[in-house]
Amino acid sequence: MGRRTTEEHDSFAGSLTGMPVNGGAAATPPLLAALIFLVALNLRPAIAGVGPVLARIGNDLDWGESVLGMLGAMPLWAFAAVSPLVRFVTKRFGANRTILIALLVLAVGDVLRSFGGPAWVWLGTFAVGAGIAAGNVLVPVIAKRDYAGHVAVATGIYSGCITAGSAIAGLTAAPLATQLGGWRPALAVWAVPPLVVAALWAIRVVFDERRNTGDGTALFLAPSPSSSMATTAASLTSDALPLWRRPMTWWVTLFMGLQSSAFYTMSNWLPSLSEAAGFTESQAGVQLFVFQSLGIFSGLLIPVLMHVRGNQICAALTASVPMVIAGFGWLSAPQYSLLWSVIGGVGQGASLVVALTLIALRGRNPQDTVALSGLAQSLGYLIASLGPLTFGSLAELSGGWVAPLTLFIAFAIGQCVVAVLAGKSRDGTA
Repeated sequence: MGRRTTEEHDSFAGSLTGMPVNGGAAATPPLLAALIFLVALNLRPAIAGVGPVLARIGNDLDWGESVLGMLGAMPLWAFAAVSPLVRFVTKRFGANRTILIALLVLAVGDVLRSFGGPAWVWLGTFAVGAGIAAGNVLVPVIAKRDYAGHVAVATGIYSGCITAGSAIAGLTAAPLATQLGGWRPALAVWAVPPLVVAALWAIRVVFDERRNTGDGTALFLAPSPSSSMATTAASLTSDALPLWRRPMTWWVTLFMGLQSSAFYTMSNWLPSLSEAAGFTESQAGVQLFVFQSLGIFSGLLIPVLMHVRGNQICAALTASVPMVIAGFGWLSAPQYSLLWSVIGGVGQGASLVVALTLIALRGRNPQDTVALSGLAQSLGYLIASLGPLTFGSLAELSGGWVAPLTLFIAFAIGQCVVAVLAGKSRDGTA
């Protein structure tokens, strides 16, 4: 196992520094292929920056916890609505152009949300979620295509980028609001990075068109030459069950939903929870940063456990248990919130990598992976939206944090159960 992981890391490093990425003659140059990680860096800041200024938004717009919970759930509803449509947009415009469009939609939505009235806050937030949804679906599949044979490591890197972007936004949101004069300009700042990456990504679009591969579905769905025979063999031996009739599809979807629920619940409500425990706004922002940033390291380390005994049960459970511990900690000893943020942060980063890797591994071929990614993220994020929504509603109804944290713990325990079922190998063996 150790030798396999070392060889995978060494080979993956070579693919980033000059070797053909997917093994084909028409492989994307390493620097252009690596742009996918910059795309991943933009998939959370516009959402993660909301939590630390949620109280400011509520005070400014006269919204209570229930409405603010809906605002926190809105991007997840956008994920659920848009994710199934991404494959159709990709067929029309190609994967690279769809990523470009998504980055632009993300930037525009952020601007509308930041400078419009209440209605534009909702519409802009939905647009932000729609842009991110396309990236959520396409980034794992493009990474699997461009870094074939190194899926777990590539997943660790781009999920680390996702976590890094989220952590930076969480840490800087409150100081930016103070320095720039409010929550609106603090959120508007996050329209700039996707525009920069869109300009860089346009270079990749032009490159693909000039080398006559186009940016169409064939390029997006085609496996690398080195994996063509393996894919063909797999398709011949696999059962003919449609995606929705496979039990594993639903376990993967449920795992995606539960781990996302935990992350987005705390990304939105941890600052308020910490301030209620007596911490200042700045200290609460630091705790959110710790919660989000530690996921970078756990996400890079969890691939070591990804193939223990030929399945992902060990990795999925290792990633899931810390959130249960953190939930009990926030409930019983909120004065040690920083410690629970550390433990929960380790779990959330590893859980994201496990969820995305399960999608990549459970797909039987590239087309199947696209379909599974869309389904798992659509329904998964619909499940996830219950987290921030019910947390805020229970907090407002009960006038405290015991009820919402109890529900949070129940969801975390449920994730541990699903981890065993989703972690089984594709043929169902443990």
